[in-house]
Amino acid sequence: MRHRYRLGVPRFLLSPRWLAFHLLVVVGVIAMVNLGFWQLRRLDERRDFNAEVEAAYDASPVALDRLVDPVWRADESGVVAADESGIVWRPVTVSGTYEESASLRVVNRSQYGRAGDNLVAPLRLDDGRVVLVNRGFVPLGIDDPALPGPRVELLGRLRPSEERGAVGARDPSEGTLTEVQRLDLVRLSKQFDDLLPVYLELVSSSPAEADDLPQPVVRPDLSEGSHLSYAVQWFIFAAAALVGWVLAIRLSVRRRVARAS
Repeated sequence: MRHRYRLGVPRFLLSPRWLAFHLLVVVGVIAMVNLGFWQLRRLDERRDFNAEVEAAYDASPVALDRLVDPVWRADESGVVAADESGIVWRPVTVSGTYEESASLRVVNRSQYGRAGDNLVAPLRLDDGRVVLVNRGFVPLGIDDPALPGPRVELLGRLRPSEERGAVGARDPSEGTLTEVQRLDLVRLSKQFDDLLPVYLELVSSSPAEADDLPQPVVRPDLSEGSHLSYAVQWFIFAAAALVGWVLAIRLSVRRRVARAS
C-alpha cells in the first residue's frame, strides 16, 4: 500500500544542511541578479560616454579661451578646477611656447599592441598660463622626438584631469616628476605655475611634429562592449540556480516518498 505524502513543508527541508543550501541559493541568486543590473548600469554609462564623445569629437574647433574661460572656478583650497560639461573632447586651437626642459612622460601606456609612453610637454600661453599637451605615443626604448617649436600653433582636444581608480600605481606626492602614471593635474600643479585644469591631446601642430613619432593618441573605442551579454548571462545563471534549487527539492521529495512507499 502506497503512503500519501502529506501537504506542507517537508520537515527535512528545515534541517541545518538544507537551510544552509537554501541560504546559499538565495545569496547566490541575489548576487547574480545584482551583477546583471551592474552590467546594465555600466552599459548605460558606456552609452553616455559614447554619446558625449560623438557629440564633441568632430565639432568645429574654437579658440581655447572662448571655450574654457567662462567655466573656470577655484575651490576652497585654491586649486583651479573646471566644469567639464560640454567641453571635454572638444577640438580647440591655441598658440604658445613649449617649455622643453619641463617635459614628462606618462608611462605604462599601449597603442596598436605595443607598450610605451605618452609624451607630454607644457605649453606656455601668451597670457602666462600653462596647458599640458599630450603629444602622443612612443614605443618603449624610443627617446623623445624633438619638439617642433618652440613657438607653435596647435589643434587639440580638451581632456580632463586623470584620477587614480580603486587600484593602480601612485605618483609621489612631493618633488618634481618627469614620469607619471597619469595626468593628475592637481598633483602636477605643484610643479607648473598657473596650470590649467584641462590638458590637450594633440591633433596637429604648426610647425608640424615628425611624420612617424610620436603617434597621435587613438580615437577612443565607441563600441558598447560586452556589458549586455554579461548581464544576460548573469540573469540566466540566476534563473538556472532557482530551477536547480526547485529540481533538487522535488528530487529529494520523490526519493523520500519512494522510500516510504
